[in-house]
Amino acid sequence: MADPKRGKEILSIVLLCLAWYVVSSTNNVIGKTVLNEFPYPMTMTMVQLLTITILSGPFFNLWGIRKYVDIDWKYYCKLIIPLAFGKFIASVFSHVSIWKVPVSYAHTVKATMPLFTVLLSRLIMGEKQTFKVYISLIPIIGGVAIATLTEISFDMIGLISALVATAGFSLQHIFSKKVLKDTKIHHLRLLHLLGRLALLMFLPVWLYADFLSLIHDKTKTYQDYRVITLLFTDGLLNWLQNIIAFSLLNLVTPLTYAVANCSKRIFVIGLSLFVLGNPVTSMNIVGMLMAIFGVLHYNKAKYDQKQSEQKETLLPYVHSWQDKITYPVFQNGVKDLNGFAGGDMNSLNNNFSYNSRTIRSKGNLLFS
Repeated sequence: MADPKRGKEILSIVLLCLAWYVVSSTNNVIGKTVLNEFPYPMTMTMVQLLTITILSGPFFNLWGIRKYVDIDWKYYCKLIIPLAFGKFIASVFSHVSIWKVPVSYAHTVKATMPLFTVLLSRLIMGEKQTFKVYISLIPIIGGVAIATLTEISFDMIGLISALVATAGFSLQHIFSKKVLKDTKIHHLRLLHLLGRLALLMFLPVWLYADFLSLIHDKTKTYQDYRVITLLFTDGLLNWLQNIIAFSLLNLVTPLTYAVANCSKRIFVIGLSLFVLGNPVTSMNIVGMLMAIFGVLHYNKAKYDQKQSEQKETLLPYVHSWQDKITYPVFQNGVKDLNGFAGGDMNSLNNNFSYNSRTIRSKGNLLFS
């Protein structure tokens, strides 16, 4: 008989995935619609940050999310502020990309995130990948290249913006994991903190750049309630999308989340093509599918790499301990340790000491 608790958990995951797909797709379609009529991507970003700042505090308290943790000021300046800066830049360029090019193409370009993650992890953290991981990047690069060459509505600013946004999101992914691990802060509180900090940091920039332009733009009026409604709906959906994504990540393994994210990207591309009706060629679709397949292959390769690393860490400890463990026995009234007696005991101690150093060299700190 199936476990009812496990069944409820699976149902929750399925419902969260469906909600994630619908909210994300709707968010992208509304975002594209707004930017076609209201070409101010920085203002759209500021509305999203404002929504995160206003809604997160009361709702997270209502949901019982644990409070903030104390973060050292030096650590705050070193990681939290750069993360907030990265969040703003990535969001702005992401909006510029869907303003300049179709949503389907922008999301295809964003499939290059594994490429940026591998490169940036190597440059910043010194992480090395397996051959499988590097090979998995080839279909991603090839798919995006095909989609780019066959994109009917291609725009260079849109392409560069999508790449910059993807690089920014990759940096956020790398450093957010570090912050969550180092500070033990709740992931939703981190989202609130970054949104609030980004809003405060870039409010002066927005006032100078977009607000003054809006004041002098005679084609836009404050009575355009349709655009205003869509703008704040976009902010609300973006907030919900972040919450659902973080909640899903807490329930499933990284590999399952990565596969769900790829499926979401397919859903977003498909729905945007259906609703917005931007023209695509058959080769364009081939490029999109090839890039998404590459991302799936990359996620599987990364999962295999982590499993292999875990085995390398654990197996030497298990075998070494079992190989060198001794059991006291008595032969002719003299204590003997598995055949080692008298002077041979030094040999055993030396052997065991060498073995413990071997274990430490593998990263196991049991004997340090």
